[in-house]
Amino acid sequence: MLAILAAFAAYSLFSKRLSRTVLTLPILFTGLGLALSGPLQATLPPGTVHEGKIILAEVTLILVLFADASHVQFRRLRMNWALPARMLVVGMPLTVALGTVVAFGLNPGTSLAMALLTAAVLTPTDAALGQAVVTNPEVPEHLGQTINVESGLNDGLALPFVVLGATLASTMVGHEPVSGLHLAVEALTEVTFGVLAGVVTGWATAKAMDWSQTRNLMQVSAGAVLFVLSAFSAYVSAALLGGNGFVAAFVAGMTFGNTYRHEIHFIGEFMEGVGQLLTMAAFLVFGAFLLPDGIAHAGVTTVILGVLFLTVVRILPIAISLTGTGLPLREKLFLGWFGPRGLASILFTLLMMAEFDFPNEEELLACVSLTVGFSIIMHGITANPLARRIGQTRNQM
Repeated sequence: MLAILAAFAAYSLFSKRLSRTVLTLPILFTGLGLALSGPLQATLPPGTVHEGKIILAEVTLILVLFADASHVQFRRLRMNWALPARMLVVGMPLTVALGTVVAFGLNPGTSLAMALLTAAVLTPTDAALGQAVVTNPEVPEHLGQTINVESGLNDGLALPFVVLGATLASTMVGHEPVSGLHLAVEALTEVTFGVLAGVVTGWATAKAMDWSQTRNLMQVSAGAVLFVLSAFSAYVSAALLGGNGFVAAFVAGMTFGNTYRHEIHFIGEFMEGVGQLLTMAAFLVFGAFLLPDGIAHAGVTTVILGVLFLTVVRILPIAISLTGTGLPLREKLFLGWFGPRGLASILFTLLMMAEFDFPNEEELLACVSLTVGFSIIMHGITANPLARRIGQTRNQM
């Protein structure tokens, strides 16, 4: 525990210097978790670890989604709305389809349903891992906004594919099959009520804070408290309505950021402090308790699958979806490459394993963990160099 606290302190002390290197927060704390895996697994009860992994991933993802979305400006997004829309509506289903074919082709002994589930949980991109690119001032605004919006909304849009894959796979071990109509209605409900809960919560919070601040009733520091309350209120409200809480958190952040009439610097300050601490803990837990399983079950097929999902399976559908937009090839490849896999993929896998029974659960978790591990390293190493490159190329035009 002292070693972990010392590592948190050391990163904070040298965070500005480290931000200029390839040693990103996810790389450092995943590595630390992996190094301390043995002592931590021997010390902590398995039940506590399992529940803690899910709660920590959910809390971190909710806050990151809301915070990132609060910086998405509708007036700017209107000029570039077609890019994230194409990537979500065309690119994401193509990614699931291609991923299913690749997963089934590399492991024909598995079922098509498990191949679909594998592709679905590895399709959502991660807001926490994408921050290094989104917040980099050298990345052109239209690219940063596109990556931000896509990573925020694709969790909810991928969920129907995840549930479909898990449901079909679970029928192989005695569960009742679910009709396609039922799944379609469930998917529509998840997204619709998620958006509704997010809009109402974000708007109500912004209006209440504006009212209080114009009457000088609220301390500035209280803004961070209300930001956290709004993010979790959106999530809980969506869950009560039957909607997707992660979509709600992202939509609430967008609505809040575009409705609130005062400065929102308190969100950035919170995420640089408590939010960063949560992100450190989340990747440390991943390195300590999930990545070792991925390494233990790693085989040639698993490694190839992980690399393909981060490259061809991601980049090709995104490039196809952006055909006709006028973007140069380098920008299409940039958007395709920066689709890191992280907390969302891990969280979906853990939640489906808790809710459904399907064959080869350990292999699925190992595959997802290994792919996320690859993503942490590959996207972490390339984030700053490629951000500078795309910025310089843009300026030379």
